[in-house]
Amino acid sequence: MPTLLFKSAIDDPLRWKRALEAKMPDLEVCVWPECGNTEKVEYALVWGEIGDMLRTLPNLKIVFSLGAGVDHLLPQEGLPRDVPTVRMLDAALTQGMSEYLMYHVLRFHRRMSEYESQQRARVWRPMPQTEARDCRIGIMGLGVLGGDAAEKFHALGFPVSGWSRGPKSRSDIRCYHGKAQLKAFLRDLRVLVCLLPLTADTTGIINRDTLAALPRGACVVNAARGGHVVDNDLLAALDAGDLAGAVLDVFEHEPLPASHPFWSHPRVTLTPHIASLTNPDTAASHVVDNVRRQRRGEPLVGVVDAAKGY
Repeated sequence: MPTLLFKSAIDDPLRWKRALEAKMPDLEVCVWPECGNTEKVEYALVWGEIGDMLRTLPNLKIVFSLGAGVDHLLPQEGLPRDVPTVRMLDAALTQGMSEYLMYHVLRFHRRMSEYESQQRARVWRPMPQTEARDCRIGIMGLGVLGGDAAEKFHALGFPVSGWSRGPKSRSDIRCYHGKAQLKAFLRDLRVLVCLLPLTADTTGIINRDTLAALPRGACVVNAARGGHVVDNDLLAALDAGDLAGAVLDVFEHEPLPASHPFWSHPRVTLTPHIASLTNPDTAASHVVDNVRRQRRGEPLVGVVDAAKGY
């Protein structure tokens, strides 16, 4: 019987255990540190700090990340380099992210925050409405999440640009890649969406220079990682009126400290890292599928390239 170890400080282990065993009844799921004989553990599903835990598993064959991102795992010394790390791929996770982005982009596009302010002030004042075709959305990161969001925005009539590390070609969006094309990507955006993986190259990518390349009055949405944003540069652009607003779901330090100016800034909308949450009932299928692939000697799906960082 194959055995999978589960470790996360923020996820419900019993819910994951039920979901995984329902998908694969012959899979035994143990929750760290109550795992008994660690020699029988072949798979680990983890989030957050792992310490030396994985080094105690001599027969480990796959490390699964509980989230789409793996920046929480790759820098850790306790991650074995000779065992494949697999990121989470789940249709519900992808759908959730697209829903979050569509809500906030449409709220900005239709000026709903301004109408909410008018309601509180009992002001009746219709404002000019911009057509979707005149609101270009730029998505940084054209992986599974970014690609799905781009497709959905395109279907709503928004022109979409995408920026990625390497060249990509899609008929529904205008594609840019690499540092040399970053400013060209930014120059005509109404909304900038960040869905990049956090790597050495993308840390701090939303900074003074990036924001200055956007048209005045643009909006920034960051649903990737807090490390992508230089907070002081973003605040300066908001205070100067160069940006109309920012939507932030992720932060350098989480929970966001109560003293941080993002909490009270009139042009910032923030959420507590909930843009899309991994649902065990659907995500368990990705884990189980890869366990079965490994046991059949087939290629795994979602393997991380450690050199790229995603």
